[in-house]
This record gives sequence, C-alpha cells and structure tokens, in this order.
Amino acid sequence: MSYMALYRKWRPNDFDEVKGQDVIVQTLRNQIIYNRIGHAYLFCGTRGTGKTSIAKLFAKTVNCQNPVDGNPCNECPSCCSINEQRSMDVIEIDAASNNGVDHIREIREQVQYAPIEGRYKVYIIDEVHMLSQGAFNALLKTLEEPPSYVIFILATTEKHKIPVTILSRCQKYDFKRISLDTITNHLADLMAKEGISAEEKALRYIARAADGSMRDALSLLDQCIAFYLNQTLTYENVLEVLGTVDTSVFSNLLRHILHQDTGAVLDVIDQIIIEGRELSQFLADFLWYLRNLLILKDQQGMEDSLDLSSEAIAVLKEESAMIDSNTLLRFIRILSDLSNQIRNATQKRVLLEVGFIKLCTPQMETDTGSLLERLRQLEQQMAQGIPVATATPVTGSSDAHPATPSTANPSSPSSPEETLRTLEERFSPAETEDLKKIAANWNTIISQTGMPMQKFLQSARIAVSEDSSVIKLIFKSNDIGKSYFERDHQHNLELLSEIVAQQTGKSVKFECLSQEQTIQTQSNYIDLSKSHQTVIFE
Repeated sequence: MSYMALYRKWRPNDFDEVKGQDVIVQTLRNQIIYNRIGHAYLFCGTRGTGKTSIAKLFAKTVNCQNPVDGNPCNECPSCCSINEQRSMDVIEIDAASNNGVDHIREIREQVQYAPIEGRYKVYIIDEVHMLSQGAFNALLKTLEEPPSYVIFILATTEKHKIPVTILSRCQKYDFKRISLDTITNHLADLMAKEGISAEEKALRYIARAADGSMRDALSLLDQCIAFYLNQTLTYENVLEVLGTVDTSVFSNLLRHILHQDTGAVLDVIDQIIIEGRELSQFLADFLWYLRNLLILKDQQGMEDSLDLSSEAIAVLKEESAMIDSNTLLRFIRILSDLSNQIRNATQKRVLLEVGFIKLCTPQMETDTGSLLERLRQLEQQMAQGIPVATATPVTGSSDAHPATPSTANPSSPSSPEETLRTLEERFSPAETEDLKKIAANWNTIISQTGMPMQKFLQSARIAVSEDSSVIKLIFKSNDIGKSYFERDHQHNLELLSEIVAQQTGKSVKFECLSQEQTIQTQSNYIDLSKSHQTVIFE
C-alpha cells in the first residue's frame, strides 16, 4: 500500500476527534441529535482549520443508520461507503475548477433525484467564493428552496467575496485558528501512535510555524519525519529542515543593530544564507521576536501569553532595557514593509541586507520614527559626555570670523542669555538688512548644519518683523522640530545662532513659533526671501 500523508491518514472519523472547534462541533451534533438539520451551511475560516473534515463528518453522520450521541457509527453500509469515498450521496465539488454556470445547472438537475442509500444527498462545495456571478445566481433558487433530502455545505476562506443573497440563506460558522497548545498536544498524540519519538520543543515549534492550521502542522511534521526517518525528532532537526534559525541568533542580531554595527549584522545574514536558511521565514521569525519583545516591554504581566521558556523571557527582559518602544515600532515597520517586498522579489538577499542597513542607520530615512531614533541617539551621546559633531561651517561674508563653532556641551552652565552676549561680543548684531541677506542665503546656510538639525530647518518657515532683530522659525502644528529646538534649555537654538554667526559674521537670535501662535500675534512680519519658504502677516 502506498504511503499516505499524515493529514489524510489521521483525518477525524467522528466529532470527538476534531480538535480546536468545540463550539461548532457541539452545535452540529445537537442539530443531529434533536433532528434540527438545516438545508444550507457556510463554513468560513483560514486554511487547515477543519472546514472540509467537519463537512464530511456531518454528511456521514446525517446518513448514518446507527448514530451514537451525534457521532457516526463508522460500521453501517452508508458510513463505510463514505469512508471509502465511493458514496453517491456525498458529492464534493471544487469551485475553483468548476465555477461556471453550466456546472451549477448540472447540480440543479441532479438534486431532483433522491439519495441512493442514505437519507440525505449532501453537496460539499469547497472554495465557493471562486464561483462566477452567474454561477451564484444559478445556485440561488436551489439554495433557497432545495428538496427536503438535499443539504448544501459551502466552504470558503474568503467570506467577504460571497454575495449577501447567498449568505442570508445559510447558517454561518466561523472556524477559528487552532491554538498552539491544541496543535502541539495533537502532534504528540499522533507521534505516539506512529511510534516515533520527538522532543516537545520541536513539536511546539512546528505548531507555531503552522500559524493555527492543523493541516499545515501535519504537513510540516511529515516533512521533518521524512528527513530524519527512524531518528528522534529534535528541535535542531526541525530548524534545519524548515530553514529557520534559533532565537539566540535573533538576540545577537538585535544587539548588533542597537550598537549600529552594520558589518556584524551583514555577517549574521551571510552566515544564515550559507546555512541555506529560507530568508522569508527568517524575516518572519525575527519580526515575531521583536513582537514578543514589544509586548514584554509595554504590557506588564504578559509573560505567560508569550509561550516562551523562563530563560528566553529573561533574555528578552534584558534586551527590553536596551531599547525603547518607538525604536521597536520603527524596526517592526521597516521589516513588515520588507516582508511584503521580499515575498516575490528575485534579489531577496539584496533587499534583506538593505533593510537591515536601514535599521542600523536611521539617518538614511526622513520619516518621523527615524528622526526620533536619531534624536534618541544624540541624547544618549550627550548624556555620556560624548561631543556631538556638527558640520563644518562655511564663511558667508567677508567680515566673518574664522573661528569654528563649539560643540556646545550640554553640561555647560552657560544660559541662553550668556551665550547670546558672548556672540554679540564676538560678532556685530544683525540688523534688518543683514537679516534679509541671511534669508537670501538661508538654504546655503542650513545646508552646512548637521543632521537632524538640517532636516528640521528645511521643514520650517522663517519670518521677521520690522522692529525686531529676531528670526522666527515657524513650524506646523505638532511638528517635532519645534520641540527639538526648545528642548535642553534651548541648547539647539544657541547652537544654530553660533553656526549662523560663524557663517555670516552677524549675531542673530532665533525663536520658535507654531503656526497658531503666529496667527494670534499682530506683528507686521516682512517677506525675507523668495528663495525660501517665508511667511507674511498683515
């Protein structure tokens, strides 16, 4: 006898053997016991959750000559013929390949004939959402008022594609994903029946990789057994067969990313490729690792829900202290986008490496999450007393002093007023005409600043009033640029003033405003420059 796949060999023979769909099973059994059988059912849910298996069990039980507590006897002629797939009363139709109007018309003609050996003629239409609109219309009348001996069971993974007119004529049952514990226990029972030893950790990993699908779990288990035939199935064996990596690799990889060690990150990816790991699966597993880390960091008391060993949770807790939630969310966003791109890509390695380089170098991106990450890094350097380098300024006028701006260590006790007085001693104060010249060369000036200051200045608008020597930096509502310049006792505004002074030879004071604040003020602001975004208030 030829070998039969595990998911076919161990298909449930009665409702007691069905795993993970207790509510649906009990409802259908009650309908059979109390003779409240409907004429049309719609089974919805993701792949491998038991839709077709339960449909066949229901068809077998309603035709069983000696049912026991809502279960088929599996001994009567009707049960035997259904088990051997030779029954003329249970008709399975694949709507993916039989989706035309003509196929449904054949069904309408066949339903006129009574069942041969059982009480009901049961039509199981799998992937019913694949039917054409004309086929749905042809099915509609028959589905609404079929003969008393006909039962329709429609199965689909995409309920939203079913017309409302069909939905309203069926009893709908939503099949949920099967839990990790349920799949693991079922795999352990089957391995015992097969006489094959396996580590619980290995079976649990297979169950997690199946993502709630019992059929997928059995297929993966079949694959692992075949590779290590007549051997104990270990966790390492499963990782090798499925092309995945151990979580310790993810821990090391994350630490390299946090230290911005791009070379070490690329070495890890290179080693994964050499070992023949599947890159899409590796990416999905790393995303799951980051998800666990985020839950552990932000949700207190959620350790039990992560389904991890105490050792793994201890490692995650250690890493959660090394990273903030915003950075984690940025990592998850980048890798989620990468996961969608890599699925059908021809150069998966290149995409993967570029994605991880982005994680290590937030300055490659200009979105809010990346800017916040760069700010966090700068704050961390400043807190550690590490000088933060700025771009070397260029002289913007002939009378500029050749001195270079200091890094303005945040630990310096000088106040903004003291800093401004120091600048005024070294540079002459800017007048209105000077401000106009500064505005005319504003894009050149800000190009000499470092990141992230340069990015925030590019998004700001500048303005000045007739009677003031202060340049206003105007930001949109909730713009993080405004908080950037106002934080740390306006240290960044001082640094900007010093950079401008070094480039222009003029002492300039800056203030930050939001658009709402500028609208509320009645100062007469003048247009500074046509070459940069400016604002005028009447």
